[in-house]
Amino acid sequence: MDIQTITHKNIQTDLGTVEISISNFSLAFHATKILKDISVHFYKNKVNTLIGPSGSGKSTLLRCMNRINNTTEGITTKGAILFNSKDIFKDNNDLSYLRKDIGMVFQRPCVFPKSILENVVFGIQHLKKLSKTDKLKIAEKHLKAVSLWNEVSDRLNEPASSLSIGQQQRLCIARAIAIEPKVILMDEPTSSLDPISSKTIENLIQSLKKQYTIILVTHNISQAQRISDQVTFICEGNIIETGSAEKLFNHPEKIQTKTYLSDNFCNC
Repeated sequence: MDIQTITHKNIQTDLGTVEISISNFSLAFHATKILKDISVHFYKNKVNTLIGPSGSGKSTLLRCMNRINNTTEGITTKGAILFNSKDIFKDNNDLSYLRKDIGMVFQRPCVFPKSILENVVFGIQHLKKLSKTDKLKIAEKHLKAVSLWNEVSDRLNEPASSLSIGQQQRLCIARAIAIEPKVILMDEPTSSLDPISSKTIENLIQSLKKQYTIILVTHNISQAQRISDQVTFICEGNIIETGSAEKLFNHPEKIQTKTYLSDNFCNC
């Protein structure tokens, strides 16, 4: 069967409906193979978490899902990543539409040198014309969604850089959801935050999964245990084990997984 014709949205498993399906996917940077024959599903309205040691390929895989890696010279790929029943690596894919549907939140808050208001509407105003009233409504809706409205409602015209780091990260999430994506990719979104701000983001992720599919990279095993529905353990570019959070954390099948979870050491 031609992989482009697979309607993966209809795939049902114990974890629910598949949102993104990766099939025999490999990525190399020049002669170095970083991802090796990856096959995995990510599920709709779930927190799908990628764990593994530094340099294992987690962030690389995450960035493949909206093709941010395209900007890096020397990268080659094979295999398929299916979203909306299409292989996103086919040449006829419009990256602007792909990145509207699959948003991204980075490790460190990436606010623009603009006002709080203009940061929220930055992406969506490139998709459609907005009046001043439209901008205010969009800002209020999405700042409330990230529990930031009460903190900034009287500061919308102040620079986004005037916010704390934790507030900036929530602002970045508000900007990501303002374009109404289906999937939000999160690359260690709490790694630069204090424990209180991290907890706020964790609670936000749990709330957001009701409306969005979350695919999260984290080094924090305790965080993964608290908020994940599905977990995939990656080491040296290979998927070692994947499954529900309950199964993987409580009853891992692979010795490498058991070692990593107990000793935070990868023996792959």
